[in-house]
Amino acid sequence: MTKTPVCVVGLGLIGGSVMRAAAAAGREVFGYNRSLDSVQAAQADGYDATDDIDAALTRAADSDALIVLAVPVPALPLMLGHVRDIAPGCPLTDVTSVKSTVLEEVRSFGLLDRFVGGHPMAGTAQSGWAAGDARMFVDAPWVISVDDHVRTDVWAEVMTLALDCGAFVVPARSDEHDAAAATISHLPHLLAEALAVTAGEVPLAFALAAGSFRDGTRVAATAPDLVRAMCEANAAQLLPVLERTLGLLNQARDALKANHPLSELVDAGHAARVRYESFDRPEIVAIAIGEPGWREELAAAGRAGGVIRSALPTLDSRGESPPRRR
Repeated sequence: MTKTPVCVVGLGLIGGSVMRAAAAAGREVFGYNRSLDSVQAAQADGYDATDDIDAALTRAADSDALIVLAVPVPALPLMLGHVRDIAPGCPLTDVTSVKSTVLEEVRSFGLLDRFVGGHPMAGTAQSGWAAGDARMFVDAPWVISVDDHVRTDVWAEVMTLALDCGAFVVPARSDEHDAAAATISHLPHLLAEALAVTAGEVPLAFALAAGSFRDGTRVAATAPDLVRAMCEANAAQLLPVLERTLGLLNQARDALKANHPLSELVDAGHAARVRYESFDRPEIVAIAIGEPGWREELAAAGRAGGVIRSALPTLDSRGESPPRRR
């Protein structure tokens, strides 16, 4: 069975990796990037890329391709405007680290019917086409939104792409994704920046720095504009998490001032890390996409740690296979 072509809009670290991974899986894939240098680099590596967004989206419309938005949040309105004008009938997803903001942007452009949000939880501190890797997503979580509006056919398309790229799928509602991402992605970026700044003010620190400092500041090497974009776009969810963290650090500060042990924070942190190391991810196999309550069931399964490692069956509201879009 021929799989849907993929049009990747934005060929940086994640978009470029999606293009490579989809091509490695045998998918027809083409893409756009505004930087001619990146386009030429992609072409030199044998990939089908252009710096003409209208041409890329016209081709997507003609082939009914799955469009993957892989641009920073501030660039979304411009790209969504092009999609609305040229390829409004194409299935649409994204790989952005904030889901609720993207959802509202998509809604404002009248494209919600064809949209299913996505977020591969993978990456490095590097950026640009050259940083991409066809194996970036292998055995990595790829969140796919199960918000109330999502269509069965589009959700199935996005699921299949994620699985083709080697990831396992974590179904989640957009708001729940953003709350979780604030704790395990956006907060670590702020902590890494603060740690790097603090160490940089101590003359001997960099000379002594080893594994703890390297691991704790790795994401501080990420391009600052990308860090600002993701954290600022998720401010509503990030603020309470940051307040909670500051509260814990303030308690540790007060304990040190009073010459009291740090047991409360250190023991609780150690216990949480041990729970993470043993966290179970059971495979979701008993839910069919399109059956009554499927969105709620998938969200609940994802909330409990469930993941999708092989494609789930797809049914329409009558329990039949859905018709092709074309």
